[in-house]
Amino acid sequence: MFIVGIDIAKRSHMVRVIDSEGRTVCKPFSIRNSCSGCNALLERLRKLTTHKSEFLFAMESTAHYWLALYTRLRKEGYQVVVLNPIQTDAMRDMLMEENKTDEIDTLVIAETIRFGRYKPSSVPQEKLLALRELCRNRFYLIDMGSDLKRKITALLDQVFPEFEGQFSSIFGKTALAVLRQYPTPEKLSRAQTGKLTEVLQQASNGRFGEWKATQLRELAKDSFGIPDCEGVYSTLLLLYLDQLQSLQDAATALEKRIAALFSQFDSTLPSITGIGPVLGAVILSEIRDISCFASADKVAAYAGLNPKVKQSGDMKSIAVHMSKRGSPYLRRAIWLASTVAVQFDPMFKAYYEKKAAEGLRHMNIIGHASKKMTAVIFAVMRDNKIYEPVLPVA
Repeated sequence: MFIVGIDIAKRSHMVRVIDSEGRTVCKPFSIRNSCSGCNALLERLRKLTTHKSEFLFAMESTAHYWLALYTRLRKEGYQVVVLNPIQTDAMRDMLMEENKTDEIDTLVIAETIRFGRYKPSSVPQEKLLALRELCRNRFYLIDMGSDLKRKITALLDQVFPEFEGQFSSIFGKTALAVLRQYPTPEKLSRAQTGKLTEVLQQASNGRFGEWKATQLRELAKDSFGIPDCEGVYSTLLLLYLDQLQSLQDAATALEKRIAALFSQFDSTLPSITGIGPVLGAVILSEIRDISCFASADKVAAYAGLNPKVKQSGDMKSIAVHMSKRGSPYLRRAIWLASTVAVQFDPMFKAYYEKKAAEGLRHMNIIGHASKKMTAVIFAVMRDNKIYEPVLPVA
């Protein structure tokens, strides 16, 4: 058996081949991340043996640069193992190798396989990779939308600071309907009461009427905001509002695709309070194969939810923070699920109240709840079972 350790990079990969005894058969050599590079690799390996079953390829999941080579090798009929960096870090510690170079990394990756410090995955990688791409890009759209919301808020603070206090959120349906028609106090103060009332009634399903229209007009007339010089503020507000709507529509479209693809996996993750199809898809596509993790603590470490303690000599910091290593998308999904679970799940709600009684603040409690949520996710995925909350003892 030959083990091919590949250190992945954007434009070129470093390759080393060892045998089952750990002897280097092919010294580290570089290949381009291209068809010609892959062909050169396979041609070189055929000089060792033409039996594909005699090779086992291993590589780290470095960004997205491994995908093309992984797909090609699988298509050619080779066995390929994708490792997460936490697995190879453990091997690096075992080999007591502090230096990190491309050549050394090929040995670390290959030895991880030789020592059996991994678990092969039986999960359909292609669909999971597609699901992960959808989920990550949805987060990207949402984050761009959040940035636009901050810009819109900043503009309103300057031109119409009183507007924010008139609605529960300036990004609610009614507030946005008003802003699209009357983006500045000058325009709102000149609005026809009947037309403004109609906008309010339609957007709020009858909750707001003429009284609200009159209130908004009076507020606009006496606004403390700066003048809309050359119509700049109204131009920017309308531009950003259109962009925000476009991003929200795109995110909604992705969510439908995510839910449809996620349903093909028959996952029990949505049975957990706080996890719907979208967050379930994020968690599944980031973890991929739960059998690759020996415990819930390993999953927490991969999500960056494990504690990080600063220590120097005999001094150790009192504050314990998340390490924030691993997948930020997985960490974000677990955190979001936990914020819902502490409100509606009896087990998590009791846990929140217990920690609050101990004097912990909200964000700190959610951090602890996220670690607990990770344990629940691990058990549900490992056993492929429906989640049942453990009710607190009276």
